[in-house]
Amino acid sequence: MTSSSAALSALAPYGWDDAWADAFTPYEAEGLLPGRVIRVDRGQCDVVTPGGVLRADTAFVTPHDPLRVVCTGDWVAVEPGGNPRYVRAYLPRRTSFVRSTSSKRSEGQILAANVDHAVIAVSLAVELDLGRVERFLALAWESGAQPVVVLTKADLVPDPVTLAHLVQDVETSAPGVPVLTVSALHGDGLDTLVALVGTGTSVLLGQSGAGKSTLANALVGEDVMDVRAARDVDGKGRHTTTTRNLLALPSGGVLIDTPGLRGVGLFDAGGGVGQVFSEIEELAERCRFHDCSHESEPGCAVHTAVEDGELPVRRLESYRKLMRENQWIVAKTDARLRAEIKKDWKRKGAQGRAAMEAKRGRWS
Repeated sequence: MTSSSAALSALAPYGWDDAWADAFTPYEAEGLLPGRVIRVDRGQCDVVTPGGVLRADTAFVTPHDPLRVVCTGDWVAVEPGGNPRYVRAYLPRRTSFVRSTSSKRSEGQILAANVDHAVIAVSLAVELDLGRVERFLALAWESGAQPVVVLTKADLVPDPVTLAHLVQDVETSAPGVPVLTVSALHGDGLDTLVALVGTGTSVLLGQSGAGKSTLANALVGEDVMDVRAARDVDGKGRHTTTTRNLLALPSGGVLIDTPGLRGVGLFDAGGGVGQVFSEIEELAERCRFHDCSHESEPGCAVHTAVEDGELPVRRLESYRKLMRENQWIVAKTDARLRAEIKKDWKRKGAQGRAAMEAKRGRWS
């Protein structure tokens, strides 16, 4: 058996295929091993290879750009021996899930790589925060993965009518996205989710207390993740998962479990925001002015839809909020865009002052 066929056989459960093998060819000639990163921790990573799991140092490929560090889900070329052993390179990513950091320097943080499905866990134990769901969806669409919303702890909503209304609210906020209800405690709804994530790589996202670790254990079929009860007061949990871990699923596919995300900042996710609010983007094409801000312009199709009850006001407000946030993040690293934003602010300020002057003229 050749080294390539051995790698395909051993790594296939983790997503290795002919395309990855082709991309690895130059590194195979150097005597390096292919592998997938299953965990990263303080500059070290665990890599599953044809010979088993190896511990390797990432310092050799850690640049100043935080988006180019080795992360969970990467396919890498790792040294066959050495102390310490180093990851020499990672293969070009097919997809990458990125959020902005809390840094004032507007940096992105890569959470997972080469993901096919982004499973967004939302707890039904607390009031739905549709704005947060939309935020997660924007990041998921921007990554290139297919989002899936999983409403966890469905057993806490025993009334089927109430549950149906909650599902409808989320579906309205997630056009084109499957919305599943699951009770990992009782196993309800798991079959559908298992079938959906049974191929490719899925990343599990959500706030602390959303039931991600319980869901991961149910999908893996054993208690691989520590689980702690959420607080009764607000439904929030503590971080039982502190690193991103890649797990092979017994029914096929792999799962990357992530720590609970308190902050979900956008990072150059304009395309993702547009996909989450696709109905607003379609309406905007019918506005009289191509640069309509959907504020007070005449002939605004978006405002007409709000007035007719076709578009919920909450959706429009959430769209504006995420677009402004994303624009601001991008502008921090784009001088031309910063100038355009300032110019637009001045224009709107002048329009507002003119409107006030007109009102004063009518009152006097």
